[in-house]
Amino acid sequence: MLYSSKQRNDLLHEVDVATHAPLYKLIDSDLLRTLMKRTGSGASVSVRDLATLTTVGRSTIGALLTGVQQSVPEGAAHAIADAIGVDVLILFTPVGRSTALAAVPDADTA
Repeated sequence: MLYSSKQRNDLLHEVDVATHAPLYKLIDSDLLRTLMKRTGSGASVSVRDLATLTTVGRSTIGALLTGVQQSVPEGAAHAIADAIGVDVLILFTPVGRSTALAAVPDADTA
């Protein structure tokens, strides 16, 4: 797949361009699938149910389950984890930075 320079830059920084929120990468799609079968309440939740509970699109949840998509904005990751009844860090890991780091002076020049 070919990416424009802007798309490559966005992939390197792992930030949602629309909201500038950091992205959270799904650790394991099989784990998400398993936890959807038995949520924190003991009930199962379908893709449609999870989408309704979280306002995350069904296609996004489906893409996470199939591995087509690996990351979601921070808010979506928290919503999915909350709906399933687990801590967000069980399912997702934060990646990238939401802001660029300021130049840090070299120890020799400080």
